[in-house]
Amino acid sequence: MTTLANLANWHKVPELRRRIFFTMGMLAVYRVGVFVTTPGVDRNAMRQFVASQSGNLLGFFNMFSGGALENLSIFALGIMPYISASIILQLMGMVYQPIEELKKEGESGRRKIEQYTRYGTIALSAFQGFGIAKFIESLSAGEAGAGIVNQPGLGFELMTVLTLTTGTAFLMWLGEQITERGIGNGISLLIMASIISGAPGAVVDYFRANQSDPRPLTMATVVAVFVVSVGVCAFFENGRRLIPIVYSRRQVGRRVYGGQSAHLPLKVNTAGVIPPIFASSLLMFPATLASMDVPGMDGLQSIINQGGWVFNTGFAILILFFCFFYTNVVFQPVDVAENLKKQQANIPGLRPGKQTAEFIDHVMQRITAVGATYVAFICVVPAMIGTAIRVPITFGGTTVMIVVGVALDTVQQIEGHLIKRSYEGLTGPGGSRVRGRRVPQTG
Repeated sequence: MTTLANLANWHKVPELRRRIFFTMGMLAVYRVGVFVTTPGVDRNAMRQFVASQSGNLLGFFNMFSGGALENLSIFALGIMPYISASIILQLMGMVYQPIEELKKEGESGRRKIEQYTRYGTIALSAFQGFGIAKFIESLSAGEAGAGIVNQPGLGFELMTVLTLTTGTAFLMWLGEQITERGIGNGISLLIMASIISGAPGAVVDYFRANQSDPRPLTMATVVAVFVVSVGVCAFFENGRRLIPIVYSRRQVGRRVYGGQSAHLPLKVNTAGVIPPIFASSLLMFPATLASMDVPGMDGLQSIINQGGWVFNTGFAILILFFCFFYTNVVFQPVDVAENLKKQQANIPGLRPGKQTAEFIDHVMQRITAVGATYVAFICVVPAMIGTAIRVPITFGGTTVMIVVGVALDTVQQIEGHLIKRSYEGLTGPGGSRVRGRRVPQTG
């Protein structure tokens, strides 16, 4: 309750108030752009087609775009190309030495990697935009998507590629502005806004489709699944494995420093929401290739779109793989052990260096197994329950993980601003001052 009371006083800090209002304004700009349709497209026909495909990957992608796909707006690709480009750059760091060297150059290296990520985002956006243009052109010839494209041809394809690529580039800039001048991670907040924006429409559609029989038991099941999913995500996202470390004593003049105990926190889910997002993108890739008439992709796409145990099993396996793979990419036990050695810290009972790195790696693999199981479970089980009760649960585990994770991160940043400013009266009546923990003096 104290934390909630502190957060309720965010408007008392001018800088924090400006940041929050700026973030809300940028998110409003994004939501307005969702309804700006790409030239040459009949939005109503596109909506009807996406609604007919709500149970497969097209509906899943539409949810991540915040409804931009069903409008075929300038933001139809969303921010996913930027995420994919970021992941590709991180993976290249393992096999391409110049990228790894840039990571070690500090701020200048980070800026170069960000620039390469932007270039990769533009390239991926152009590729995916061309795939979408070819895909909806092929639909125009059939009954399901008749009338989506007014004038198919090279002109429409070039216009679509240019429009969608520009829209993704603008979203990328928007996310960077929120991160720099707003509150929270801009890219994550854009995804969160897309997911939350679809919730009211899903509720309305459910009651509209079940006016005669609202099925209270089914509604209670859906609410229970949602509450349990949020609780499980909040528990595991805050989960840490604390490894005790001890700092060596050293004397400088008459004062003695060090000799203190601390902990090395290791997250249970180090990979975050990257594995389910990357697994979803990989499962959507056959649809893009099928739209380009790549041999064999039509059959693979039909199998994936069917859902069921084939899709769920493949989705879970990909999540498990990417959890371990991404964790091994972003977390390097050798570097952690080296940093502890430089800080004259060690894990009790272990020698600094190789032995410490091996122990940290062993612990990390074990907790990653738990985290990967949790991610696969939370991403697959809600969808299976929805299939069993014949209700398409749109708030799958991936979306709940994103919303909970982004919300926790944003709240932590707001708390950080409140503590940093040490604003009087923030902790409630009495005019007390927010204070950090008092560090005991040694020596």
